[in-house]
Amino acid sequence: MQISRRKILLSGTATAVAAACPRIAATSEPANLRAIAGRVQLAPPEYPPTPVWGYEATVPGPSLRTRQGERLTRRFMNLLDQPSTVHWHGIRIANDMDGVPGLTQDAVPPGGAFDYEFQVPDAGTFWYHSHERSWEQVARGLYGALIVQEETPPETDLDEILLLDDWRLDADASIHESFGALHDWAHAGRIGNWVTVNGKGLHRQPVQTHQRLRLRLINAATARIFDLGLDGMNAWTVALDGQPLATPVPAEQIRLAPAQRIDLIADVGPRTEEALLLSAEHDGIEVIAEFPVSGTARMKPLPAPLALPANPVPDPLSVTPARTATLHLEGGAMGSLRQAYLNGEMKDIRALANERFVWAMNGIANMPEVPLLEASTGEAVQIRLVNDTSWPHGMHLHGHHFRRIDGPRPGPFRDTILLEPLESAEIVFVADNP
Repeated sequence: MQISRRKILLSGTATAVAAACPRIAATSEPANLRAIAGRVQLAPPEYPPTPVWGYEATVPGPSLRTRQGERLTRRFMNLLDQPSTVHWHGIRIANDMDGVPGLTQDAVPPGGAFDYEFQVPDAGTFWYHSHERSWEQVARGLYGALIVQEETPPETDLDEILLLDDWRLDADASIHESFGALHDWAHAGRIGNWVTVNGKGLHRQPVQTHQRLRLRLINAATARIFDLGLDGMNAWTVALDGQPLATPVPAEQIRLAPAQRIDLIADVGPRTEEALLLSAEHDGIEVIAEFPVSGTARMKPLPAPLALPANPVPDPLSVTPARTATLHLEGGAMGSLRQAYLNGEMKDIRALANERFVWAMNGIANMPEVPLLEASTGEAVQIRLVNDTSWPHGMHLHGHHFRRIDGPRPGPFRDTILLEPLESAEIVFVADNP
């Protein structure tokens, strides 16, 4: 495939170094996190700034850093003209702080505020984002990184957050207002035409030969799956979705679904003028982040990285599953869904589509009145996920981490799994967080 620098795809028909960040200080009043409109230079300089919604009017929002076991406190202030909330993705969090409107709290109205305060039990790479109309609000820029530092972090020279996103931009670099289009709704979601890393069309970070980087990759896109590669670096995967791997593994090809994260330890190779992070697209490979090399950090590379310390996540493999359930996904374009229940009434696919419902889980097109399952605290739960559709789906479990158990060996802890079209998976977790 052809390798090229970033090319702008805008048209009229759109279908840093973080290692030294200070700790969050405890205060009597929570610090503010404002959702507010702003303007950001997403496109190249010859285009005007893009109107966005961002936390503190930036994209990404402020990178929040704390230490494992500490409490994070933020007063969320909604200065938008839509209700909103903040979801702290991947944190095993108290239910009333999870930020899901209609389930864990009421949405914060325009001009309103809500105090979030919770303990962070796990070290790792997490993120925060709107959970109200997320298909629009996240696509407008309401997200940021949440980094929980280990008590003893690994030896690295740079700790770099890379927040990946794609945008559907119009010819004037404004965000195309096709939110909730039924075509997107029934297909793979809202796929954009302009990719950014940390809000830039091409992220640049100078490095040195034999320098060791910790790269924290976060997919903040609402629908795009990133297939990534590294050039000029020797890299190991050390954590997925904030949870350390028992043994680091070489990172070659990286597939990152929406909301997933991956921590890499990467060494800049010798005889390299420029290390690159590459994104595979259907018509070639685009450079989305480059690391120009100047000078030498050390004469020899460091030894292969050790595993990060494990987080206190209960291992479901040590508990016999007490509860089981199946979650059957149907619908979408080129799907087999013929009918489903909507508000207790059976409707055919045409009637469902007229009300903008084109997907169903277990034969129900909206939120069911009866839970999928109920479990006692400490019980192990096993769920069979069946993607009976023509599209990939990222499935996220709130407040818990799971392991996949239908492969040749149990998978690592994750909080988000990518189900490919017509794929099934068995996941298991300990229901220890009411």
